[in-house]
Amino acid sequence: MSIQNLQYKPVVFVHGNGDSAALWLTTVWRFESNGWPANLLHTMDVPYPLARDADDKPQAGRSSTAEHMQVLKDKVDAVLAQTGAKQVILIGNSRGGNAIRNYICNGGGAQRVSHAIIGGGTHHGVQAIPGLNDASEFSGAGLFLKQLNAPKNSQGDEICGPTQWMTIRSDNNDKYAQPDGLWIGMKGRATMVGFDGPELKGALNVVIPKIDHRETSFSPAAFEASYQFLTGHAPMHNITTQSQIELNGKVFGLGVNPLQADSGNFVNNLPLQGAKLSIYETDTHTGQRRGAAVHQSSISSDGHWGPFKANSRAAYEFELTADGYATTHIYRSPFARSSNIVHMRPERLAASDRTTQSLVIWTRPRGYFDANRDAMMLDGKTDIPGVAKGMSAGISSVRIRMDESPQRSVAAEFNGEQLKGLTWPASQGHITVLELTY
Repeated sequence: MSIQNLQYKPVVFVHGNGDSAALWLTTVWRFESNGWPANLLHTMDVPYPLARDADDKPQAGRSSTAEHMQVLKDKVDAVLAQTGAKQVILIGNSRGGNAIRNYICNGGGAQRVSHAIIGGGTHHGVQAIPGLNDASEFSGAGLFLKQLNAPKNSQGDEICGPTQWMTIRSDNNDKYAQPDGLWIGMKGRATMVGFDGPELKGALNVVIPKIDHRETSFSPAAFEASYQFLTGHAPMHNITTQSQIELNGKVFGLGVNPLQADSGNFVNNLPLQGAKLSIYETDTHTGQRRGAAVHQSSISSDGHWGPFKANSRAAYEFELTADGYATTHIYRSPFARSSNIVHMRPERLAASDRTTQSLVIWTRPRGYFDANRDAMMLDGKTDIPGVAKGMSAGISSVRIRMDESPQRSVAAEFNGEQLKGLTWPASQGHITVLELTY
């Protein structure tokens, strides 16, 4: 099918468990760089993005499969009304694939979705052991996935409707599609799920070597496969740079539950009203501020912190302050293009962290750290805490405590992307975050 038939269809991106729309930033840039109109690229933030432990039991701060699907349905309805289009394309990662399948197969979305692309889908569960929390939406032996996976025709296809389906998976490096339960707290126990768990019978199933769970959606290789599927030809560009850019996004808070899901904290995607943000341009070699704040804002009920007219050649520090949180200094490499999904949230300091001079968090939201594959360095060291050779990729955030008292520069490098920031005194309630974009 030619791009002429598809380039004006709106796309809705559906994030995964515990995540937000911010993870689609580089994917949206790639679509824009290859001619897809920016006003047809839509993201959504699920208010409570974490799945319930048991889908049939209400749980504070978490959403059921029915609630998740309703958020998606409402978004599709709004996009169709706004654009006048008759159909959308849905692209989802991980848990987002559950909502997509549920909407198309059970929620009336079959005629409204022309194409569905799911990266790292938990289609056959993160485990499929009968009797082991069958009420979880991530149980391959549970009711939710069993009804979705029930054969839809004589060929045994697991897809439904006239929608064209594609899945993207890793060959063996997806933390949630492993024969061993290491990443789900069951080390040494068989999960009854194979590396091919993210595939769907009847779909076009694409396998990309060595990519991790998040890279099944957010990597250049995943974009290339998606674009090829939608248009019939390869993309011409990766990400093209704009000289003058405008940035915006939302500030979210953290939930009260200290347990973490996937990469950090019990989170919600609700505006953190009353938080304050200051943005500083920084020296790319030292992380030092280049003068006074270039943007300041107080977060209101809609959560937005911008817009901010920025320079695509400049690096920035985002300083977040809010009651009940640490003063969080987020360092980012230059932004290649405009974006309205530069979401962020302040961190909290544990009591034990306040005894150290400074705490540095290095995070990669759109992928994991893989010692077998990646060239990386943090504060001059190639040994990254918790990241060891010989294991599949499963950690996207690391913390290091530093005992030196004077403020100093701290550097991180990951496959060519370089970040520089400053340490800040943890005893005074400050945290440094080095956040990778790619």
